[in-house]
Amino acid sequence: MSLIDTALDRAVVPGYSRIGYLIRRRGWTGERADPPRGALTGRTALVTGAGGGIGEAIATGLVRLGATVHLLVRSRDKGEASRDRIVEAVPGLSPERLPIQVCDIGELAEVRAFAARFAAEVPALDVLVHNAGLLPDARSETSEGNELTLAVHVLGPLLLTRLLADPLAVGAERSGHDSRVVIMSSGGMYAQRLRDDDLQFTTGDYGGTAAYARTKRMQVVMTGLLADELAPRNITVHALHPGWAATPGVTGSLPLFDKVVGPVLRTPAQGADTAVWLAAAPASAVGTGRFWHDRSARPAHYLSRTTETAAQREHFRAEVDRLTAGP
Repeated sequence: MSLIDTALDRAVVPGYSRIGYLIRRRGWTGERADPPRGALTGRTALVTGAGGGIGEAIATGLVRLGATVHLLVRSRDKGEASRDRIVEAVPGLSPERLPIQVCDIGELAEVRAFAARFAAEVPALDVLVHNAGLLPDARSETSEGNELTLAVHVLGPLLLTRLLADPLAVGAERSGHDSRVVIMSSGGMYAQRLRDDDLQFTTGDYGGTAAYARTKRMQVVMTGLLADELAPRNITVHALHPGWAATPGVTGSLPLFDKVVGPVLRTPAQGADTAVWLAAAPASAVGTGRFWHDRSARPAHYLSRTTETAAQREHFRAEVDRLTAGP
């Protein structure tokens, strides 16, 4: 299975599609087996971008394991619709286990205000999943002047994680094992190097797909930096890519891609699988600071030209620290 898994990964199309998921699933035993029913009973999770697609599927998977899952969305109406679908999908589930939280993760002032409210309401947090994302048609900026994909994929998640470090540390102390931060990246990041010299994508020809992939690369670098930063507080940090899943974001933003590979796209639940597993798997199986796909750790680079230096990582840290500093 290990050789087959590697071949699927290098071939990309079969590995990222539903085919790869179904083949690999046969080898998920031991620490990579499905978490037992009730594995997250008594735990609390927060999932961003939970109004549909993979975010909704992650929330569904976590409540099936017993967690109370806060659905973070930009629109309360969208959150309520997602909650209704999850309650319908999980027999006997009380809506009270799916509180709705409203915040635009790309607006840093909103993130600060939300984090203060949330920490006062939820003093202990066990799992934080960063799933919110977008693929824009053209370059745009938030009200604070940050390029949109950078704000939503990097700056907002970094700031929210740091602001919720205290509740995450309390969750770890209460449960007796690590609390977990899970970051939904993308296999598209493999084609991009870390652009620490142009985080805001102000030079060259802007493209939504390129901006998306560039910020997904940044998320993987950010995972390693946060893993080191939060390790002393027993908080582990994990990044993953979901493969190619049939979600509104994919079908709406990449219609040609959907037309070509649509028949073999994963379901949202299949795309969410590794995130759910990472939230509940044994600590010995997941470590911290790694990049995952289909319950296996993957290389962060396949091309030497995308490998960043230690100096670039530190410059990236300094830049995102500056951009997320308080007013």
